[in-house]
Amino acid sequence: MPENNSGPALRALALNCTLKAHSESSSTEKLLGEVLDALREHGVEGEQVRVADMDTRPGVETDMGDGDHWPAIRMKLLASDILVMGTPVWMGHPSSIAQRVLERLDAELAETDEHGRPELFDKVAAVAVVGNADGAHKITADLLQALNDVGFSVPAQAGTYWVGEAMQTVDNKDLDTIPEPVAGATAMLARNTAHLAQLLRAHAYPAES
Repeated sequence: MPENNSGPALRALALNCTLKAHSESSSTEKLLGEVLDALREHGVEGEQVRVADMDTRPGVETDMGDGDHWPAIRMKLLASDILVMGTPVWMGHPSSIAQRVLERLDAELAETDEHGRPELFDKVAAVAVVGNADGAHKITADLLQALNDVGFSVPAQAGTYWVGEAMQTVDNKDLDTIPEPVAGATAMLARNTAHLAQLLRAHAYPAES
């Protein structure tokens, strides 16, 4: 049942850090879509942005100028209660685009609200990983630690992943059905993420005294 029974609906932004352009099918897109569907069951509205389609400049500022598209992504992020980062596994690591997102989020360490708190306080983060090589647990740990560093709160079991047989060609997007363990992990992620986001909306972190 939806947990958000009053006030505006919670919002989620899913950042798809696949290396593929929008015209190509993406296993990361499929898993993030499943996460957004699961969040919707808890009253959370959401959208997915494929970062590869945006001109996100390298740097650690909120706006790198000269046509940088990160400010537009950042506005969506600031308007959301939940961030879900999705990445494929490449050589055991998150994609270079996921690393670019973390580098741009580093600028948030210097951004505060009217109470002197980091702008990203009271927002919740989760992670989704896909691949046919090992690395999902390490990537989840790295991303969630980095997101917590810049102010996001991390719910219990806030990661879901699909990792196929090593060195094979079957991808998540090729599956006809969602494997039961993946569906269970995604449902847990959605339930706990929506719950914590609702709590933080009602009871924000205190400002410095």
